[in-house]
Amino acid sequence: MKKNIVQLKNVVKRFRDVTALNNVSVEIPAGQFFSILGPSGCGKTTLLRLIAGFETPDAGEIYLEDQMINNIPPYRRNVNTVFQNYALFPHLNIYENVAFGLKLKGIKREEIGGRVARALDLVGLSGLEKRMPKQLSGGQQQRVALARALVNEPPVLLLDEPLGALDLKLRRQMQIELKSLQKRLGITFIYVTHDQEEALTMSDRIAIMQGGKIEQLGNPSYVYEKPRTEFVANFMGISNLFKGNLRNGNGTVYTLTTPEGLEIRALGEGVRPGGNATVMVRPEKIQISPSRPDGPSKNILHGTIEDVIYLGTVIQFIVRMNDQKLIVLEKNYDRSFELGANQDVFLSWDIDNTFVLTEKPEDEILCVS
Repeated sequence: MKKNIVQLKNVVKRFRDVTALNNVSVEIPAGQFFSILGPSGCGKTTLLRLIAGFETPDAGEIYLEDQMINNIPPYRRNVNTVFQNYALFPHLNIYENVAFGLKLKGIKREEIGGRVARALDLVGLSGLEKRMPKQLSGGQQQRVALARALVNEPPVLLLDEPLGALDLKLRRQMQIELKSLQKRLGITFIYVTHDQEEALTMSDRIAIMQGGKIEQLGNPSYVYEKPRTEFVANFMGISNLFKGNLRNGNGTVYTLTTPEGLEIRALGEGVRPGGNATVMVRPEKIQISPSRPDGPSKNILHGTIEDVIYLGTVIQFIVRMNDQKLIVLEKNYDRSFELGANQDVFLSWDIDNTFVLTEKPEDEILCVS
């Protein structure tokens, strides 16, 4: 098991009357690509700035390599930060931009040359040393910012939405390159983003934040497949939610009855039956058919197709059951039968793909990753 390189214990940060971080605790093992994901104002950038030293906590402790760093200034912390706006010096060429930090540290000129060359080679910019930032594309400027951070050989690299200014195609290309680079170097990346796909693509673990708290923490497949709260379920993709009264079956499988009389069986962890609850199933887990399927371990519902939307690799069906609408994504659509609007259909999915949601954030429940 890898040693934790960064640790926050019960950290609180306030800005006047606003609590940006509310008693946050998290451990980040060395060598991980760790993403902090959430909407604007959730506290993710504040958390990053606290690790970097640009802000100080009002309460709690922050550790880097087992040393408490609450009162250590940014320039003495063994971390580097890459910002969304790159923050390159426009009057310096690429070599000078990357070498800037090393010169401040008093590194010998001969060593600087070798380290700059290696950093530029890592990010695929060898041969561009004499160009000015304005002569580079957005993706190349981002690589310069990365090289400038990596040249200091930090054990932890902080990245604050570094791909946010790039177009979609370049952003996806850079996602692959960043992940590959992190694996080759073996250093810890702590990556702030509001882009769910970006976090799922790149991360070893994801902390999903909302309202200054961590709602859920785990690896990408876990937080997507088994969201704990309604916020996580909706933020991490399209969700079909059912609300109603929950009763227990055998201790692990629960049955939810909606006001319309639909009965949905779902798995649950540490939930209490006998009250109002919400259960979830992802659209791609649902099968759609004109005839009723068999299967005692499945949820089966009957409804009417309201709309069919062609999305290239998948077809999206909107199916109505009284006041309840469900979204179905069929990746391997069987064209031996055509389904269209106003057609009656059956929807079915495994009970194992349906989960009872809770409203407790991660720091109030057991984390399972």
